[in-house]
Amino acid sequence: MTTVVRKIRRFRKKLLSPLYEFLRDSRAVGIVLIACTLISLVIANSPYQLPYLHFWETEVHVPEGWHLPHTLLHWINDGLMALFFFLVGMEIKRELMVGELSSVRKSMLPALAALGGMICPALLFLAFNVHTDHLRGWGIPMATDIAFSLGILSLLGDRVPVNLKIFLMALAIIDDLGAILTIAIFYTEELQLVYLLSGAGALALLFVMNQLKVQRLILYFIPAIVLWYCIFNSGIHATIAGVLVAFCIPLTKIADLIHNLHDPVNFIIMPVFALANTAIVFPPDIWQVFTDTVSYGILAGLILGKPLGIFLFSYMATRFKLASLPHKTTWAQLSGAGIIAGIGFTMSIFISTLAYAEPRLQVISKMSVMAASLIAGIAGYLYLRILRRDAKV
Repeated sequence: MTTVVRKIRRFRKKLLSPLYEFLRDSRAVGIVLIACTLISLVIANSPYQLPYLHFWETEVHVPEGWHLPHTLLHWINDGLMALFFFLVGMEIKRELMVGELSSVRKSMLPALAALGGMICPALLFLAFNVHTDHLRGWGIPMATDIAFSLGILSLLGDRVPVNLKIFLMALAIIDDLGAILTIAIFYTEELQLVYLLSGAGALALLFVMNQLKVQRLILYFIPAIVLWYCIFNSGIHATIAGVLVAFCIPLTKIADLIHNLHDPVNFIIMPVFALANTAIVFPPDIWQVFTDTVSYGILAGLILGKPLGIFLFSYMATRFKLASLPHKTTWAQLSGAGIIAGIGFTMSIFISTLAYAEPRLQVISKMSVMAASLIAGIAGYLYLRILRRDAKV
């Protein structure tokens, strides 16, 4: 009997080891998201189009009187994505407290670079849409996708210095914080004061528990659910609750929580989000999508605005001695990181769903984000690869 059990365990280990190795690979998240996006696009433009689209609009019955999301798509974007933002919020807190952003000197360059990488894309978008009624989409090209951008850098191996990877990670984290603030401030509908005050009470309770150094995470669960419900009904997007809860979790518990949530969030929630939100039916005149001013603004913002803003603000920071380049990193390499930062994907697609209610504009926005992210990823990878090869000659 023992021999049989051992054989089963060896077989299971042999069978699952490749999967475990893949999940530990820093490129895995990006590969899975790309695969889910392609699958979703193919099905949405196949004979199974109608059942597939209707599936995401499936009604989810909730108790009468409870103001909750009513469709599967809304539960994904308002509920599951709150866990994604919870994970992002904990990563931001950890970096601010003990990581690469824990001191002014460490954080100054990526902070200013991220600021430039948000301002320039937004200005380019506004420039293309200043005489239209599409200005609400200015936040779409501001975001950098952490998983994809770091995944592209990891493909380059030792062709890029470790400090450049750290710089891009810190920049992307600050960028996410900027996107979160943008959603909270500028993509908020009419505020409901009663729910807002109730949410503030739940948040205050979480804050007090943190100050009292309450370590049992289960005790944070009920106030967190109440906070999410109140935020959802307050007019502010519900995912902001995830970030607020994250900042109230004790620092001593964050590392374990990040470790435990990394795989479920990145390999379940994010792929489901990609499947649901990239179910785009291509219009007959597909190329016309890229002739709209919204598309011009997003493409220009992510492909040109990101690297331009990151480089200019980084240059000014070093020129005025506010910061210095990462160790063993050149300006050319930093420019390459700026190009890769133009991969917007997850956060940009998410903001697209908030910026525009009209399906046509959502299709234009999402397709433009995917096209710009593809171009930025390929261009950044080739640039840094060629740059390294030339350096060896």
